[in-house]
Amino acid sequence: MRPEFIGHTSNREGSDIVPASGPVIDKTYIRNHVQAAEAAGIDRLLIGQFAQWPDNNQIAAYVFSQTDRIGALLAHRPGLMAPTLGARQLATLDQFSEGRLWVHIITGGSDTDQARDGDFEDHDTRYARTDEYLQVLRKVWESDQPFDHEGRFYRFKGAYSQVKPFQKPRIPISFGGSSDAAIAVAGKHADIYALWGEPLDGARETIGKVRTAAIANGRAADDIRFTLAFRTVVAETEDAAWAKAADILEKVKSQVARSAGGNGEKLPSNVGSVRLRQAASRGKVLDKRLWTEVAEASGAGGNSTALVGTPEQVADAILDYYDAGVSNFLVRGFYPTEDTVTYGRDVVPLVKAGIAERQARKVAAE
Repeated sequence: MRPEFIGHTSNREGSDIVPASGPVIDKTYIRNHVQAAEAAGIDRLLIGQFAQWPDNNQIAAYVFSQTDRIGALLAHRPGLMAPTLGARQLATLDQFSEGRLWVHIITGGSDTDQARDGDFEDHDTRYARTDEYLQVLRKVWESDQPFDHEGRFYRFKGAYSQVKPFQKPRIPISFGGSSDAAIAVAGKHADIYALWGEPLDGARETIGKVRTAAIANGRAADDIRFTLAFRTVVAETEDAAWAKAADILEKVKSQVARSAGGNGEKLPSNVGSVRLRQAASRGKVLDKRLWTEVAEASGAGGNSTALVGTPEQVADAILDYYDAGVSNFLVRGFYPTEDTVTYGRDVVPLVKAGIAERQARKVAAE
């Protein structure tokens, strides 16, 4: 599979520093945003899932209806529905989009947000449930005969779906979660593992753990590809980029001061957030240009580190992650449409050129 460059879309305009505006479901904003992303060369858009947001399956359907090529990375939370129903919903979306869907499994980093949908299981129990959920999900997609299932969390008799994914053998499964329990499940089921924008040493450590988990499940180390989720602050000069970053930081701090932060948790307790805060404690800028101050100021409730600089500098930093084993690069914008377009138009071609050079050198050396 080729590297993918991924953006983000939501139900309306808004971000850490851009106040939400427009109707809760702003079709005009979504249409303009996703079409701009597609025109800028973005391959796929993350569509998140939260207990208070509109249904992201239907947002994905609308995105597909308004575009010709761009794919979706659709967040999906096990435990909120039966895996048989989830399998049919996702396969139906994949058929209508003619194979433009990846599913991104989110087991639930926030106890507060899980509780809003009636899920009060503890962290490790949720991951055990996700393991069984994915077993059933995959079997529904791949089985040509009805089957029975009896496990710890789910019981079915005669489970079967007429609709199968457009993609064969199935929809690619992306997986999020940095705890040991999460990595164990990822090693068993994930086609793509997503990590937040940690420093290079942390990214290498996580990639190594996931590959070890894959091997423990009888898979090859390279069966799993990796996605890095980060932010970008890009300008024509490095000084202009850092001035822009300083302005963003002040706006983030103002927003944090006005709200409780995140999903009701001052300091999110999930392992991914903890790792970003630990990275931030090591310095404001790590490696070449990984900026950590927003993660520190916000509590790192999501992908909150950023690469700051000119397009060439940011592309060079991204290529360091490619060399570490990352093949997909996901950017969520502080200014959603502007940052997505800048990333696709100005940064992505440079990264693609760098990857092509590396691949050509590898072929020549063989």
